[in-house]
Amino acid sequence: MLSVKNLQQHYPNFDLNVSFAVPNGQVVGLIGRNGAGKSTTFRAILNLFQPDAGELTLFDTPVNQLTSMQKQLIGTTFADSFFAENFTIQQIAKILNASYQGFNTDTFLNACRTQQLPLNQAYKQFSTGMKAKLKLLVAMSHQAQFLLLDEPTSGLDVVVRQSVLAMLQDYLDQDSGRSVLLSSHISTDLETLCDRIMVLDQGQIRMQATIDDIQTNYATLKLTAEQYDRVKADHLLAAKPAPFGFLALTDQRQYYLENYPQLAVAPATLDDLLVVLTQEADA
Repeated sequence: MLSVKNLQQHYPNFDLNVSFAVPNGQVVGLIGRNGAGKSTTFRAILNLFQPDAGELTLFDTPVNQLTSMQKQLIGTTFADSFFAENFTIQQIAKILNASYQGFNTDTFLNACRTQQLPLNQAYKQFSTGMKAKLKLLVAMSHQAQFLLLDEPTSGLDVVVRQSVLAMLQDYLDQDSGRSVLLSSHISTDLETLCDRIMVLDQGQIRMQATIDDIQTNYATLKLTAEQYDRVKADHLLAAKPAPFGFLALTDQRQYYLENYPQLAVAPATLDDLLVVLTQEADA
């Protein structure tokens, strides 16, 4: 579905250089601190600027050569990009109907009614949760095969988040060939939806792994300085100083459970990956 090879973009204080793929029928999550390069990567995929280098293909076509019909198969959500705030759902539906061949007005309006979204109220009067639901409904409204979702559940309470995720899961269940590239700071969302996780830090992908692999094999180790010196040459992926010594990450949980029973070994969460594998941006 999506292939990104050696995508490079150089700025005075930042360099992006990433390669990854989103296969057909998979949901891939991209996590990283603010400023890690997520937005630049998304913009390059959408051909919103010409990167310094890289081969980016979607639907087996370079992204700068996508046909109008192929572009209609892409759905997006961005926190800072949508229709004019004075538009109503009824007005948005008319624009979508004129823009996308795969759009069905009745289906879209019925979906909005199901989510209890007012059809004749200005978007600017919507709550944060209502806005998030509408953005996702618009992204899915024209039968997109590839969804690019930037923080789709950011700022939502747990009930609304679950509703938004359920909408997305229902959409994916309708067609096993649909794919998603999703960024989020909420680890539980990614654990629920994603097949694979990538950690992006300072313009580099620090790791890629399936959710199953992370849940089965990854672990954190709380090590004193003495313990760290003794085990650091084994199977540690990364480590960070901590008040007790070092917080380390491994993808060989069973190895440490069997060979170092005295160590504090715990299953790694996605938040653990973010903490150990990434660095705080300079102030």
